[in-house]
Amino acid sequence: MREWRIPVDVYNPGQVFACMGFLEAIAHLCDDVEGKFEWHNEREHWFVVRTPGELNPFEVVLEFLSGARIVRLAPLRTHCKESYPEQSSSEEVKCPPNRAARQRNSWPKTEFTDTFPAPTADDKVLPVRLERHCKAIVLSHWCDGSSRNPFKLFAGQQKSYAIAEQMLGAIKELWNNHQKELAEDPFRYGASLGGSTYKLDPRKSWTTIDVGYSPDEQSHSVQASPIVELLGALGLEHARPDEYETRRVRYAIWNCFLPPALARAALGAALRGIPKRVFEFHLDLAGKNKVVTFSQEVNNP
Repeated sequence: MREWRIPVDVYNPGQVFACMGFLEAIAHLCDDVEGKFEWHNEREHWFVVRTPGELNPFEVVLEFLSGARIVRLAPLRTHCKESYPEQSSSEEVKCPPNRAARQRNSWPKTEFTDTFPAPTADDKVLPVRLERHCKAIVLSHWCDGSSRNPFKLFAGQQKSYAIAEQMLGAIKELWNNHQKELAEDPFRYGASLGGSTYKLDPRKSWTTIDVGYSPDEQSHSVQASPIVELLGALGLEHARPDEYETRRVRYAIWNCFLPPALARAALGAALRGIPKRVFEFHLDLAGKNKVVTFSQEVNNP
């Protein structure tokens, strides 16, 4: 087994969620994997994975994302707010004509499935599947219909597909320009992202009161990491931080190698008997959206 590591700001919740996303993606794209966090002082923190292969697993994930295509997933017998015509699961369909359709003139591929995470489907928050080289990764935590907190932060007219499309485009550009550096330090490089994100990187979590104006209304872009946004969403696919009070959230990092199934419980500070550190942050409000803020360390609950 060989170890690979990347630096991480453990006070940035989005980066910790993205580490979980890397763990999930490596499990899909590579082989068996275990992950942990390392810290030697307050300025240096690392996320470490252990895999049996010789390829850098972080590089494998980023290379996959740099060329992945997106497919929206809709229920076979749909109850979407916008009605879809009945089609076979393999056919590409177009959404009903509305203002957005007239603006785009085309729609992403939509695949119907008989397994869907929620009892109803909203066109704005459909799950998306990332595909490349016969490999696929699904992002759907925001429409989780189970008893778990879906931890959906984006709202209004923002669409899950459009957000994923923007993040993949920014990742592709970063990969083309900084491939070696990105594989070694993937959270370091940011991009000018518009208002549509999953709201997971606190470096983009502004509010009008704090900033003094609305960057979106002035068409001002704010730098954030598309890797944190996209892989953070993947990290929440099977794991959730603990929102123990309204908009008060905690998560943990751990210092022993764990497979993805156990790491999911560890992220929510629910796994006992392991060396860990617990952090807490609050969800701020920016219009209809919730946004992640930087955290502070707390005593283990």
